[in-house]
Amino acid sequence: MQYSEKVLQHFMHPQNVGEMENPDATATEGSPACGDQVTIYLKVDKENLIIEDVSFLSYGCASNIATASIITEMAKGKSLEEAKKITWRDAMDALGGLPPVKAHCSVLAADTLQSAISNYEIAHGLKEVPDFSKETIVDELKKIIYPQVGEDIITLKMVKYVGYDEATGEVLIDLNLMSFDQYRDNVAEEIREHLEKYPEVKDIKINFPS
Repeated sequence: MQYSEKVLQHFMHPQNVGEMENPDATATEGSPACGDQVTIYLKVDKENLIIEDVSFLSYGCASNIATASIITEMAKGKSLEEAKKITWRDAMDALGGLPPVKAHCSVLAADTLQSAISNYEIAHGLKEVPDFSKETIVDELKKIIYPQVGEDIITLKMVKYVGYDEATGEVLIDLNLMSFDQYRDNVAEEIREHLEKYPEVKDIKINFPS
């Protein structure tokens, strides 16, 4: 697998590694059972809402460590509003690209940063806890990367239908992935990982073409 020089640099010499003492906010995304996990810690200046310090812990591959390293570098010194605009594509571009099968690592790093910022804002009364809805599910599906091309499954129009029953907590997703698709199980696993973290979700049904 071919990595850019920047990826190797951040993998071998990652920046901002370590658990932060008394962080103002923290977030963990991913799961060691599924292969990758990132925790991000923030220290925020309460007067001007600038990220004074940021650090991370990572469990996973070289791409996972490198993207967590670069995303924390990009966030440090920025205001919360500026940091909220940092995307997984920004992280990939800053690293000089990633192999398509590793693009999900940049999504994980960016998602963890955004979760940490959201946790800070909620804890300090800067925003309300968002309601869970069908739109929440779609937003999560936009973070699921199809490994062969390194693009999300919404953009690739692989999602035919999304349903959510608020009364039962059942999520129904129809995917346009055939049985012979080598990444079908991987995509389904990623979907479950992204949605199971929400307490509102009680059951997830994923359907494929017959």
